[in-house]
Amino acid sequence: MKKFVASLALVPLAFGLAACGSNSSEGETIKIGVTGASQEHEAFTEAAKEEGISVEIIDLADYNKPNPALKSGDIDLNWFQHLDYLSKYNVENDDNLQLVGPTVIYPMALFSSQYDSVEAIPEGGEIAIPNDPSNSGRALLLLEANGLVEFTSETDAPTVDDVDTKKSKVKISAVDATQTVRSMGSVAGSVVNNDFILDAGLDPNEALAMDDPANPSARKYVNAFVSRDGDQDNETYKKLVEIFHSQKVQDTVQEVSGGTAVEVTTDVEELRASLAELEEDLRNS
Repeated sequence: MKKFVASLALVPLAFGLAACGSNSSEGETIKIGVTGASQEHEAFTEAAKEEGISVEIIDLADYNKPNPALKSGDIDLNWFQHLDYLSKYNVENDDNLQLVGPTVIYPMALFSSQYDSVEAIPEGGEIAIPNDPSNSGRALLLLEANGLVEFTSETDAPTVDDVDTKKSKVKISAVDATQTVRSMGSVAGSVVNNDFILDAGLDPNEALAMDDPANPSARKYVNAFVSRDGDQDNETYKKLVEIFHSQKVQDTVQEVSGGTAVEVTTDVEELRASLAELEEDLRNS
């Protein structure tokens, strides 16, 4: 598979340090919640320290914890989710967590321990996908793009219930995202979140299929630093976004992701508008 290393830069990054009326948190240790701490978090923390900012990475293990922890004030920021996930969380929990700035897009990929191509997957083969609403929809779109499933009607936000079981080549099993890799020995293939690929010893270049982060429809899968409402223009938080995009941190991000991460330097106001649109669509659906 091609390694995605180019930036998804629709307009220049806009994280200037002009005052925006927020506190700077200067001198405080900033607690950032993540799921699965890795070398990129270490590189980021060290780079922040060199800029005089103390950061503590809090590993919250699974996707269900960082947003409630942020809402409750146990952490100051989180760094684990894309816009699609955040929009669903905000709507379902009547919350208003906000984007501070973008990080990268991590492509989602289909792997198999039994077959070496999409075409080789047999009729009726079982494919494991993550069961959380955001990632399951993305996984299903990947499978549709590769001719493995069809939907009962046109949709850009499919659920398992939208799969036309009579017309689809494969069967779908929705499991916890952490179980997609562990399921590989008993299924024809698994759609795996980038978070788990390298830890599981998978080679991104051996993926049978990978979604295209350069596609405009991928914007909702831009990952971001997220804060409570009112803190999104905090000067120190914006500086942390700049630090994430430094060469030192980006080199480590590429190393950790096996060269699959796509740096995103899209203007934050455009991404905030995209988030608001996603939330509005959910409320009207």
